[in-house]
Amino acid sequence: MFLFEDLAQIQLVDIIEILGTIAFAISGIRLASAKRFDWFGAIVIGFVTATGGGTLRDLLLDVPPFWMQASRYIWCTLLAFIVVIFFRRYLVHLNNTIFWFDCIGLGLFVVVGYEKAMALEYPVWVCISMATITGIVGGMARDILINEVPIIFTQELYAVACILGGILFSILNYLQVDLFITEIATAVFVVVVRVIATKYHLKLPVLKGED
Repeated sequence: MFLFEDLAQIQLVDIIEILGTIAFAISGIRLASAKRFDWFGAIVIGFVTATGGGTLRDLLLDVPPFWMQASRYIWCTLLAFIVVIFFRRYLVHLNNTIFWFDCIGLGLFVVVGYEKAMALEYPVWVCISMATITGIVGGMARDILINEVPIIFTQELYAVACILGGILFSILNYLQVDLFITEIATAVFVVVVRVIATKYHLKLPVLKGED
């Protein structure tokens, strides 16, 4: 019943958030399976990956966490779990599976985070910050829970891609570009930045200690 009530109220930004939730949940569950977590542990990791960034964002914006307002995010996580279960062998043979789902989730969540802060009439710099937090915190929580160094600190232009995506959204919004085009352009831009940075090993300078 709650699921049908949720579906009746879905808007475009909700569709983007649902796709991002599924993408991030798959990346989390896939990584949990590689670490040989049990089913419950894998679902928890997937859920945390998908909702961690949005939860911190909403707490900072002083609004109820988004996943507590609609049951669809739990269903999205369960759907991601089923996908991993049934397509396990196919996903295992795709070496870049986690990377691609992580990129897609990152791009989509940057859009969601920015729009959430923008709807609450926060200034541009806060919107960019919320876009970045929405994109990166879930992955950080996932990596900490599975005892890995968060990829935000080691991989090519992870948080930077979110920041650049937020800046692009700001520019397009200022120019009054159609919202749908702005959303798609921003999400695609974040994914492209991540792919290019990874392909060409583009990183920020490493902070070195004393020699």
